[in-house]
Amino acid sequence: MLKHAWMAAKLVARERSGHTAVLHNNLLYVWGGYMSVGDDEVFLPNDELWEYDLERGVWRVLHTTGDVPPSMSGSCGCCLNGVLFIFGGCDDNGQTNELYSVDLTDGTFTWKKIIHVSGAPPSPRDKLSCWVYDGKIIYFGGYGHKVLSDLDSQVFWGWNNEVHVFDPKDLSWSQPQTFVTPAPRAAHASASIGSKGYICGGRVMVRVLISVVPSSTAPVGRSWHSLSPVSDSRLFLFGGLSMECNPMSDGWVFDTGSRKWTEVEHPFKNKPR
Repeated sequence: MLKHAWMAAKLVARERSGHTAVLHNNLLYVWGGYMSVGDDEVFLPNDELWEYDLERGVWRVLHTTGDVPPSMSGSCGCCLNGVLFIFGGCDDNGQTNELYSVDLTDGTFTWKKIIHVSGAPPSPRDKLSCWVYDGKIIYFGGYGHKVLSDLDSQVFWGWNNEVHVFDPKDLSWSQPQTFVTPAPRAAHASASIGSKGYICGGRVMVRVLISVVPSSTAPVGRSWHSLSPVSDSRLFLFGGLSMECNPMSDGWVFDTGSRKWTEVEHPFKNKPR
């Protein structure tokens, strides 16, 4: 069981895993996650939001107020119109399907818990992914509660491959019909280019997945990696955990037009993550 860490003075710029990181303009915001302290895994303080200025190379910690989310790992975060949205994650009580937001632009950094919504939200889960399109947030996958079929309403634990859409304008959840759906998974990565969302990797049971069907040599299957758009047609994949749970440091570029992967040489291969 993860333990809370309330030693803020000792956690300045500390390493972490299972956190959320989003980009707004030239600022990177990091929230949540956990770190290892001896034999324990300790949650990072939930009222801290770290800001990194990409141009000046300077960190600062923002102390937040309001309906602060509980300390969690495996939450899914995104930034939409200057607002950070946090959904799901796992805390001391297990997985959750609560949704929180904080405005990154008004200078108050006050959290709000979003509760007056219409439609059915995703079931409690963590290690899911999301992307933003047309003013909405699209969520995919994760590990947690799972209903096996419409005919069987019993809830089980398992990996999901559902797509859920949250519209912050009218505070509504919807679940669109999908076709040729990727296999259920958690700890995968996703990114969007234009009107298309891309899912890569992840984990189900003991298998590690790669979802994009390539026309070239592809990176090995992995989980807990990152996937980011770097142009109008290319995605960059970095690191993650191998099937043997070893951290990796390889970087790859995927061309969405040619469906080809190209490994990128870089000087940081001694810093896996």
